Amino acid sequence: MRRTRWIVLGGCFLAYLFDALEIVLLSLTLPVIREDMGLTVAQGGLLATATLLGIGVSSVLGGYVADNFGRKKALVGSLVTFGVFTAALAVVPGFTVFLILRFLAGIGLGTVWSVVSAYVVETWPVKSRGRAAAFVISAFPAGGILAAVISGMLLPDWRLLFLVAGAAVIAPVAVVLVWFRESADWAAEKADQAAASVSVGDVLRGPLRRTTLLGTLMAALVLTGYWGAMTWLPTYLTTERGLPSESMTWFVTILNVGIFLGYNVFGLLADRIGRRQTILLTLIGTIVTLPVYALTSHETTLLWLGPLFGAFTAFFAVFGSYLGELFPTTARATGAGFCFNIGRGVSAFAPFALAGLACTIGFSGGLMVCAGFFALGAVAALLLPRTGAHVEPVADYEARVAAQPSV
Repeated sequence: MRRTRWIVLGGCFLAYLFDALEIVLLSLTLPVIREDMGLTVAQGGLLATATLLGIGVSSVLGGYVADNFGRKKALVGSLVTFGVFTAALAVVPGFTVFLILRFLAGIGLGTVWSVVSAYVVETWPVKSRGRAAAFVISAFPAGGILAAVISGMLLPDWRLLFLVAGAAVIAPVAVVLVWFRESADWAAEKADQAAASVSVGDVLRGPLRRTTLLGTLMAALVLTGYWGAMTWLPTYLTTERGLPSESMTWFVTILNVGIFLGYNVFGLLADRIGRRQTILLTLIGTIVTLPVYALTSHETTLLWLGPLFGAFTAFFAVFGSYLGELFPTTARATGAGFCFNIGRGVSAFAPFALAGLACTIGFSGGLMVCAGFFALGAVAALLLPRTGAHVEPVADYEARVAAQPSV
């Protein structure tokens, strides 16, 4: 079991690394793509929106496959899906086809989060689950750093860049196929309920409904602020703060270093003080730092405040263990994936909306609006239950209550 645990940890990290690589690449290549294809700012925002809408759809499709057919099959299918459609961007003829391919790739990209989160929750003990899940999700900033490096090597040839990135997904696919076993928890639950089929309806009724709705609301608010800010940060720095474009690779690199460190530090904290409390702490940090970031114009401050803001986006990492613990094994990928990926689907409109706001209040004003979404997300988090080593998971509690005979 210990060997399986570490294989899952490393393999899920690699899978999510490539998931992050494909997502971050669009932000880095957007200025070049807009110039090459003659796109407006609004059209550029729609490319990011199409990706996040596909991720929203994955909340239904990905969770259904993972909970009914197994974690391993779902993970391989999601990796192949986004790898193929990312590589296909190398021959995209125009804007409309680009939108369609990014939407289809988004379905695979969103499923990866649902599956790796379920895998970690089901293979790691509760006392170290927070840091394990945070380590896996910290592959996102690591993927951002990798994206910055290969972008520096291959841009302005963005077509070759997407081809290489899509084809490289064969690496995590091979690791999962050769070394991964199916989740023992999932297999045991499936054997006990051989005829049962899990669907989204199961987490939208009964005792899980309130948890699902509140979890989705929290994720939607927080991720709207996150994607609104992160998608346009490079553009904001170059257009409104006058940073030279050659500084962007350095900026993205140190930003993601801060994110990586923050994910792992706050993941450790989540095991000490609880998942929800840690999420609240990170949200407070973003609420304080983002307005300062939006208002300062000093170049050095901009470069070094970025990693601090990035570190506080660690809620992204803690969501993996927290949302997974809110649902029983049989519906874990469906429930957690629904909350997180519907949230990402709703946040799909954030890049497009921020582009519209930029025309009236500027990107700095748009970043202030994003801070407001973080604040609303913190309020929603307060309405959700606590989980962690010293708290009985709400899903276990609800299952125990439901099993008691009625009087």
